[in-house]
Amino acid sequence: MSAVEILIVEDSMALSATYQEYLGRAGYTSQMAATADSACRQLKKRRFDAVLMDLNLPDGDGISLLARLRKEGMDIPVVVITADPSIETAVRAIRAGAQDFISKPVTAARLNLTLRNVLEQQALKNIVNGYRAMERDRFCDFIGRSPAMQIVYRMLENAAQSRAPVFITGASGTGKELAARAIHQLSPRKAEAFEALNCAAVPGNLLESEIFGHARGAFTGAVARYDGAAARAHKGTLFLDELPEMPVEMQSKLLRFTQSGVFRPLGAGQEQAVDVRFVSATNRDPLQAMAEGQLREDLYYRLNVISIHLPPLSARGDDVLLIAQILLARMTQEERKDFEGLDEGAAAFLLQHDWPGNVRQLQNTLRRAVVMHNGPRLTRGMLQQAAGTVRQASQAPAASQTAPAPADMLPAAAANIRPLREVEREIVERALVLCGGNITEAAKRLGLNASTLHRKLNKWREAG
Repeated sequence: MSAVEILIVEDSMALSATYQEYLGRAGYTSQMAATADSACRQLKKRRFDAVLMDLNLPDGDGISLLARLRKEGMDIPVVVITADPSIETAVRAIRAGAQDFISKPVTAARLNLTLRNVLEQQALKNIVNGYRAMERDRFCDFIGRSPAMQIVYRMLENAAQSRAPVFITGASGTGKELAARAIHQLSPRKAEAFEALNCAAVPGNLLESEIFGHARGAFTGAVARYDGAAARAHKGTLFLDELPEMPVEMQSKLLRFTQSGVFRPLGAGQEQAVDVRFVSATNRDPLQAMAEGQLREDLYYRLNVISIHLPPLSARGDDVLLIAQILLARMTQEERKDFEGLDEGAAAFLLQHDWPGNVRQLQNTLRRAVVMHNGPRLTRGMLQQAAGTVRQASQAPAASQTAPAPADMLPAAAANIRPLREVEREIVERALVLCGGNITEAAKRLGLNASTLHRKLNKWREAG
C-alpha cells in the first residue's frame, strides 16, 4: 500500500516545517507550497491524498484557492488552518469545500487526529462512489437500479458461468423467466437453444411427451416423431417454470433425467442422451410445496444448487418510477400517443401503490392508461382509473351467452350444419399432419396456446 502524501500550503517556512514534522511522526509524507499558485501547480503534477491549507496566503486567501480547486474538478479533502477561530470563518471555509477546520496554534495530536478522520471519510466516499459506479439501471431485460436488484444482477452473472442447476423463486410478475433467459444469454451456451416450459400450462398426461417427445404412433394423433423440450435444448438451457405443478410421478422421471442426462421418448425403443443446463422456478414456497407432497425433496435439492430470489416490486424502492418512465416512453411510441412523462401525482401514486401483481400488473395498468388517454403528462387520475379498471376486469364474471333461437325458427338449411367439435377436430388433425406431428408448431399456426391444443387432443383421445 502506497504512503499517504499531504500537501502543506503555508507561507511561513517555520510553520510548514513544524507541520511536516508532525505528519512525519504519524507516518505521512508531505510536500510544501508557499503560495496558492504553487499549490495548484503541484496538485496538477502529482496526486496528493489531502491538503493542509492556511487561509492567509501571499497571492490570495485560502477560500479563493478552495473555489479554484473545486472549479477545476479536484476532489481532494482539504483541512483549513487559520489564526481566526471565529464561527463565521469556519462556516465560510466549509461552504467553500473544506472538510475540516483547525485554529492556530496547532498541536501534533489535533492535526493528526483531524487528518486521520478526513482521510477515513474520503476512503468511505471512494468506496461508495465505487459501488455507485457499478450500479446498473438495465441488465439484460431487467429494469431497476435498487440495491436489491444489484444483488440479483451479480447473482445472475455468477450463475451464468456455472453448469450447476439454478432454482429461481419469486412472486408472479417479478420476472422469473427474464432471469432464466439472462442466465442463458450470459452463459457459454448462449448460441444454443433456450427452451421454456410452464409445467402448470400443460396437462399432466401430456407433460411427458412435451418434455421428452414421442415416436410416431406412440398414441392417437402422434402421426410423426416429435422432439420434446429436452431434445430441443441439447447443449442449451431448459427452463421449467412452476415446477411444483408437475405431477409427482412425472417428477420421478425428471429426477432420473437430471441425474443421468438420458431419457426415453414415449413409444421409442432407445434412450437418448442430451447435454442440458437446468433452470427451474416457482412462485410458491418450495419448502411448503415439499411439505404438502407436491414437490419431491430429492428433485428439489437436485435442481436447487444455486438459489436466486427475485424481490417484489414493492421492495424495490424507486425502481417503480424508472420502470414506469421507460415503459411509458415505449408504449407512447407503440400506441402513437403524445405522453412526455409522468406528473408529480402519477409518480406519487406509483410509489404509494403496493403492486401485488408486480411488474406485470404495472405494465397492464400503464398500457390501459396510455390506450384510454393522451398526453402530455400521465396523471394520477389516469393511473387510478386504469388500475381500478384492471381490478374490475379481473373480478368481472364471465359474460353470459346469448340464448339460442328456438328450433322452429331456424331455416331448413340449418340441417346441414355440422357440430363445431367435429369440424374443429378435423382442422386440428389436418394441422398436425401438415406440421409433422409438432404440437407446438401446429398450435402456433392455429393461433392457439400449446397447452390448449394439448387439452383438446387429450379430451379427444379419451373420447375415442
